[in-house]
Amino acid sequence: MGDALIAFAARHVETFNAAVRSGDFAPLVELFADDASLEFVGVPAGPFEGRAAIAAAYAAQPPTDTLVVLSARVEDDGTVVEPFSWSADPDARSGEMLLVVAGEQIRRLVISF
Repeated sequence: MGDALIAFAARHVETFNAAVRSGDFAPLVELFADDASLEFVGVPAGPFEGRAAIAAAYAAQPPTDTLVVLSARVEDDGTVVEPFSWSADPDARSGEMLLVVAGEQIRRLVISF
């Protein structure tokens, strides 16, 4: 199960990075469950509840840099923990993502800076 969660988390980052490059966040938003939540810690944004609110958030303030995941591990409760850097400064740890997945969809994403 851990390998499948790590693979899904990698797909999430690949989809995020492709969305940043293309400006099309629809494929990224499709990874979220209808009732998913997106939360930020350390920046004044969100939380965003539901796929529609998450889509609106990406449309209103799209990220401008891609991510580099520094490592990934799965906690006992199934949460994927990924420290990351922004591609503009890949040597500096920028934050951490906590990803809760159900099936093939994101239920909760918390991004801390």
